[in-house]
Amino acid sequence: MKVVLRSDVASMGSKGDVLDVADGYARNYLIPNGLAFKATPGSVEQSAAMRRTRELREAKEIADAQAIADRVADKVIRIGANAGDEGKLFGSVTTNDIVTALAEQANVVLDRKAIASEPIRILGTHTVAARVHPEVEVNVTIEVVAV
Repeated sequence: MKVVLRSDVASMGSKGDVLDVADGYARNYLIPNGLAFKATPGSVEQSAAMRRTRELREAKEIADAQAIADRVADKVIRIGANAGDEGKLFGSVTTNDIVTALAEQANVVLDRKAIASEPIRILGTHTVAARVHPEVEVNVTIEVVAV
């Protein structure tokens, strides 16, 4: 049975995709749960409009994420921490600390899970990867200074 997806379905497709699925799967799961509707000639045209809208939205999200990445890429984010004489920190600088410093110093709001970094335990300059969007990743320079 040909169906048009109303919303994103994991491992199947995205909103507006026209798919050929098993009759039982369509009748018993997709259609009753509002995830899809039966494809007709008119609905296929409607699905094309849904796909165009989705593609425009995704392009705008990627452009916005790239703008954020460009704004953060050339900045050095300074984080103060208590340290001993040899430069080792009492504790560590975590992803939460990095996200808070990004929000304060660069006006960029990210989730802590977007930062790919182990806790920083020594003073100095470090580079961490930040995933602003699933398709946009930027390296952020973090400078840990003694307080």
